[in-house]
Amino acid sequence: MPASPSRTSRKPLLICAGVALAAVTLGIVSWQATAPEDSPARSSASSAPEAGSADGPAAQLRALARRESGDKLAVGRADAPVVLIEYSDFKCGYCGKFARDTEPELVKKYVEDGTLRIEWRNFPIFGADSETAAKAAWAAGQQDRFAQFHAAAYAEGSKEKGFGEDRLVELAQQAGVPDLERFKKDLAGEQAGAALRKDQEEGYRIGVTSTPSFLVNGQPIAGAQPLDAFSAAIAKAKTQAQAAK
Repeated sequence: MPASPSRTSRKPLLICAGVALAAVTLGIVSWQATAPEDSPARSSASSAPEAGSADGPAAQLRALARRESGDKLAVGRADAPVVLIEYSDFKCGYCGKFARDTEPELVKKYVEDGTLRIEWRNFPIFGADSETAAKAAWAAGQQDRFAQFHAAAYAEGSKEKGFGEDRLVELAQQAGVPDLERFKKDLAGEQAGAALRKDQEEGYRIGVTSTPSFLVNGQPIAGAQPLDAFSAAIAKAKTQAQAAK
């Protein structure tokens, strides 16, 4: 999904959903490799810091991991050696596929043993309903039900029912949100909007233009890749993190 003209001024590093991208090579983030030849991303490549430097692209992307112990939109230890950041939209079919087919396996295999932390970023790109669903997920998270809301909203056939107010309340009920009046108040509140803007600005800043998009300790992966692709990235990131100690 192409960015709007105002977003392209942010030097987007274009990516395509469903296509795996290479890891950081020679100091150039892999998203840059798919940018058009005459794009700002290409023209900035020659002046990019080396990958091994403290302020290189890989280091800058790794630094996006918030590792906040009280983060309501995260699962796993704050000090886990590997952090997977996911930029997603509740109306995105590929995001739903990842949420149903791959994410539960990652949680079972890597989060539960302390290897992996998953941090979600709401990145709605399909209009007003997407944004409202993202705010609803954040509101559910304020009552420690983000993961449950996430699962309900991405269930097979869920997005086809839309994300109107009544439907969002229904999803909150399915997620076990205890105080629905607070949920509705939080959904409409300024904090939900501010949290959403924070996630969106982060995504735009690094060039995310489609969903789902991921970072695994700074390594970009685009699209709902199979479990093996994430397993390989996590194993590599873990080895690198251990070697860096």
